[in-house]
Amino acid sequence: MNRKEFLTGLSALAGLAVTTPLAAQAEDRSAPRHTRAITMWDFSWLERRWDGAGYEDWDVALDELAERGYDAVRIDAYPHLVAHGPERVWTLLPQWNTQDWGSPSINRVQVMPALLDFMRACARRGIKVGLSTWYREDQDRTRMKITGPQVMGDYWIRTLERIEAAGLLEQVLYVDLCNEWPLDVWAPFYRGNGTGAWTEPRSLAYMQAALSRVRARYPALPLLFSFTNERVEDYLEHDVGEFDLLEHHLWMSQAKGDAFYKAVGYHYERFDDRGYRNVALNAERVYRARPAYWNGLLTERIDRLAAVSAKLGKPLATTECWALVDYKDGPLLKWDWIKDLCAQGARHAAGTGRWVAIATSNFCGPQFRGMWRDVDYHRELTRMIKAAPIAADLRRGRLWERL
Repeated sequence: MNRKEFLTGLSALAGLAVTTPLAAQAEDRSAPRHTRAITMWDFSWLERRWDGAGYEDWDVALDELAERGYDAVRIDAYPHLVAHGPERVWTLLPQWNTQDWGSPSINRVQVMPALLDFMRACARRGIKVGLSTWYREDQDRTRMKITGPQVMGDYWIRTLERIEAAGLLEQVLYVDLCNEWPLDVWAPFYRGNGTGAWTEPRSLAYMQAALSRVRARYPALPLLFSFTNERVEDYLEHDVGEFDLLEHHLWMSQAKGDAFYKAVGYHYERFDDRGYRNVALNAERVYRARPAYWNGLLTERIDRLAAVSAKLGKPLATTECWALVDYKDGPLLKWDWIKDLCAQGARHAAGTGRWVAIATSNFCGPQFRGMWRDVDYHRELTRMIKAAPIAADLRRGRLWERL
């Protein structure tokens, strides 16, 4: 797909949107409810604050986000650290050194008042905040103090109470009690059956208990756990009645048991550069050899998830998505094919009417310079997303009220 075709396709979807200056859009609180153009700033918003890391000046980063047309951001609220010392300076261990999310080496952070300051900066720009957590590991292993769902719920309640006391509760779009539950990399305190499946009975009971605890204190907040399982039909076979939305993470590279990454030779290496070496040498070649096939895997998964949403009557949000799970700036790592594939995914999801929050990729942040610098690309996509239809059955409920 060339750039002319890409922009033409986006313009067709966005044709009904009213064109106004981006600054005015960001500040317009009276705008009708619409699909949110969301991005994921994970734990990078707080951990990547050294010179040149992209988030050292939140006003600059958020101005650039609004300039690109985004009006929602999903971040880590660090509820376990807030519960055990909101103003304490915590020493965090690196999650990896191969990725550009977060810090590649040991770091120190102070969650409060930073979280409140960041949310205030978002509020000034009309940017809603989706709260999540990756339960980052600190040198005291504080996350291992989560001994059950009641503790998890209480940690979130304490965090939300701080947000409420600051007058920022209305700024919250939704609360994701754990990113990609129950993967061991994010929730090592939970010991399941080793499959990493959220569908096992103990996991279902855990989520129900945690959600109920937070719901009792904050009945108006949209609540959920986010997932990344390949088989989206699992939602139809298990009770997700307590979920106000499905925040499902979906990539082409994940389809058919990570078929693309297996062809490339990438295995999610966290402290070993061999995986990215194979991505640099092989990924674009593998994709361009069969673009229709790989594109079809992506759109087929989107259609399946949309069908699940329609059967359940639940809205969808996706903040990690479309092309590859992992990518970054680097030699031989070109962005053009990644951007095209991500645009196809965002456009296809928008056309279903089942999404109320859509990301353009999980690389939409200032640290991914090759993706970030193409302002027109982001503007075209976010204009299309915000003009996307929302199905009639989704125009109600806790999340709808916050759009």
